[in-house]
Amino acid sequence: MSDVMTLLLCFFMLTSTFLTPEPVSVNAPNSVSELKIPEQDVLNILVTPAGKVYCGTENKNNMQAMLDIMLQKFNLSLTPEQVKHFREDAMVGAPLNQLSDYLSKPDKMAERIQTLGLPLDSLENSDGSKGKSEFQEWVTAAREANPDIRLAIKCDSKTPYGTIKKLMSELQDMSENRFQLITNLDVKRLNE
Repeated sequence: MSDVMTLLLCFFMLTSTFLTPEPVSVNAPNSVSELKIPEQDVLNILVTPAGKVYCGTENKNNMQAMLDIMLQKFNLSLTPEQVKHFREDAMVGAPLNQLSDYLSKPDKMAERIQTLGLPLDSLENSDGSKGKSEFQEWVTAAREANPDIRLAIKCDSKTPYGTIKKLMSELQDMSENRFQLITNLDVKRLNE
């Protein structure tokens, strides 16, 4: 009997998938939609009630490719130790001008990520015109790293509508018109 239990335990441990912890807790709104978000090739966009935006993917190779694209595009450099901390982090949530400092203090990363977030304000191009925001640049980098990546937005039920509208406008400005909204299943309303 104990052998069977051990085999079952091993089976469940080897076949289960573990969720990457999110940098901040978000209580998604309820809905009756039963569509499931795919488990692979998804860029998760997280929006807090305070309007802080984070993005990331479960695939560490895609995260590394995104970082490489951003470092090259903005002519930034990180130490190998900082790159290691970036790969261990669940999501991107620090503005580019604070990324190096954020990654150099791994013991304070979980605490500092709460106050940071990706800016939705447009960056200024070298000719003075408005360009993409840092958030848009990360989404573009994710698309370059994996052209098949899908976008999934998870926001808190208390996030102001204006913040979500601005985020969706940012995506639509990039011609990213297909994205999924992550919600909790409202079993009570589903059974009615």
